[in-house]
Amino acid sequence: MPTSSTSKGFIQLEWVCPNCNSRNAGPNKTCENCGAPQPENVQFYAPAEAKLIQDANTAKVAGAGADIHCGFCGTRNAATAVTCSQCGGNLAEGGKARAAGREMQREAAQVEIKCTNCGEMNLSARTMCAKCGSPLPRASQPSASAMPIVGAPASSAGMKRAPAWLGLGVVVACLAVLCVGAILLFAPSKSVSATVQDVYWETSLPLQEITAVRFSDKAGNPPGDAYNVSCRVETRQVCEEKTIDKGNGYGEVVTECHDVRQQYCSYTQDQWKTIRTFTFDGHDFEPFYADPQVRSGQRLGDATITFTVYFFGDGTEYTYNPGDLSEFEQFVIGSLWTLRLNALGIVVSVE
Repeated sequence: MPTSSTSKGFIQLEWVCPNCNSRNAGPNKTCENCGAPQPENVQFYAPAEAKLIQDANTAKVAGAGADIHCGFCGTRNAATAVTCSQCGGNLAEGGKARAAGREMQREAAQVEIKCTNCGEMNLSARTMCAKCGSPLPRASQPSASAMPIVGAPASSAGMKRAPAWLGLGVVVACLAVLCVGAILLFAPSKSVSATVQDVYWETSLPLQEITAVRFSDKAGNPPGDAYNVSCRVETRQVCEEKTIDKGNGYGEVVTECHDVRQQYCSYTQDQWKTIRTFTFDGHDFEPFYADPQVRSGQRLGDATITFTVYFFGDGTEYTYNPGDLSEFEQFVIGSLWTLRLNALGIVVSVE
């Protein structure tokens, strides 16, 4: 699908001086702290607190394009410059434009940064320590996406992210709950001697028939055996806000939109449906299943059987469900068994 892009404006980026580790405004050609020139390969960053530029003249400079580094002395010059501002060299001869067009990530919003000189904690919006005035390093963890999504369902892009330790704590708490639950359900905690008071079985056999089932507005293509099919296509626009490096210390905030097409179909499909379930039960060791007549267009579903043994011991009634007929037949009325109970009083095994 074709993509449309609309500019919202420009923001000022930052760069970090490799000589003294100071943060500098993107347009600055030299470090504010030590005076070192901005290297040709320095990387720009998008601060979390950067706002759209309102001044028209500054916005014009931001939109001019990537800066050019002089091929003779390396000085950084504006995209519109013809000769180097430092040595007067012809920028058309050996001048190299900075890389531009990179999609940028915003840094984490309002995190605290520790001053490497005095240890004072400062908000990331500051470039100099509030206590000692030393340059602050940039925040080390960028956020997951450039900016919030526009024109689309809300997502985590514009929300505050929970600290990593909080997510780890939730995981640990969930695991602890699961472990405790497993112990309560499956770990034997005491034993009880009990006598078999009664046994019970129940069989179930479903009778199924081909039935026409109508489905409405299902996303995607209809099944191959569907009939009475009608489909429609819906188009919705999905937009995302991005910050693009202009190569001159500024970033352009653009909204990119594209159309997403989705097909929805209504159709009829023949499916097997249970129209009746035949059940039998008894208090003996001879379970049996129903044997109904099956007409054309019908079939029998999967038969099931459950076994239950009722015990009485220590003044309490307990139940246990054997896994098969062979095990079930062992529980003769009046026989004595040792029941292993979990912390909830449920039988987990018998001996």
